[in-house]
Amino acid sequence: MLQIQENVSLKNFNTFGIDANARYFAEISHADEVTELFADPKWLQMPRLVLGGGSNMLMVADFDGLVIRLNIRGIEHRISHDDVFVEAGAGEVWNDLVNFCVDRGYAGMENLSLIPGSVGASPIQNIGAYGVELKDVFESCQAVEIATGDIRTFTKEDCKFGYRESVFKTELAGQYIIVSVKFRLSLNPNINIKYGAIEQELTNRGITEPTIKDVSQVVSHIRVSKLPDPSTIGNAGSFFKNPVITAEEFAPVIAQFPDVVNYPAGEGYVKLAAGWLIEQCGWKGKTVGNTGTWKNQALVLVNHGGATGAEVYSLSSQIIDSVYTKFGVKLQREVNIIS
Repeated sequence: MLQIQENVSLKNFNTFGIDANARYFAEISHADEVTELFADPKWLQMPRLVLGGGSNMLMVADFDGLVIRLNIRGIEHRISHDDVFVEAGAGEVWNDLVNFCVDRGYAGMENLSLIPGSVGASPIQNIGAYGVELKDVFESCQAVEIATGDIRTFTKEDCKFGYRESVFKTELAGQYIIVSVKFRLSLNPNINIKYGAIEQELTNRGITEPTIKDVSQVVSHIRVSKLPDPSTIGNAGSFFKNPVITAEEFAPVIAQFPDVVNYPAGEGYVKLAAGWLIEQCGWKGKTVGNTGTWKNQALVLVNHGGATGAEVYSLSSQIIDSVYTKFGVKLQREVNIIS
């Protein structure tokens, strides 16, 4: 029987460790419980927040509505020639799924190792790291339409993936709850080591012909060295998106700052490293009240203990303003702001 709790603290359900309360709280373990929940019109009319791992959000106030925590588990896989189709419940921990695939030689997810969060959140955000995005391994997902209780299958085209964007953040925001995701992986690895420090770390380890397990281990090592563990200090990983600007907008930036870190982002576009921009403005490792930026990566905002969501949000606004003043580039927050 589906249980609805009242006045529940969300401190242990968000990786920032922000102490905010939910007026109502429900934990979903099966897809049909979503349909059961919204059969009561009371919950249809109320503001709602769907939680997975709570890793890509900032609570700036109590939530006066219904918080739904997805805890749908299970991983299934099917091999067809060289393709491997892996389907996982929305409540599975993302990195557990990555390890499941890497350990079995199913290639495609290894660059996405150690990204915090749940499987259900991965297509919403089109998560990505080290030259790979979720859309590169995505096959389809199943989602319950809140208004009707119907289950719909979304293809890659349906999801309209963009940089940290999808249809679930734009035109269909708040209308569906993802209950499972299917991925298409391969038994023939296409090793991608050109992005970030992967190649250098492999060289340091004397690895010249890396396997997907080698890549996964190196990516995990790099992430641990740069990003703080949420179990020891509250954070949501990368707080800002890497800005993508036009070649015209990039010209005055590189003219004034020749060493600006940049990557090609398609014809006529350039991606900048948000962490580098923030660091150049003097923010790396800086403490402001109970919050601050991480000592090893300026892109990460942290809760040193007792910070409110409003404090973290204020710090992020100061950083956005200073980067714009220095570089003329407007940073965008990657985390979801819950107010």
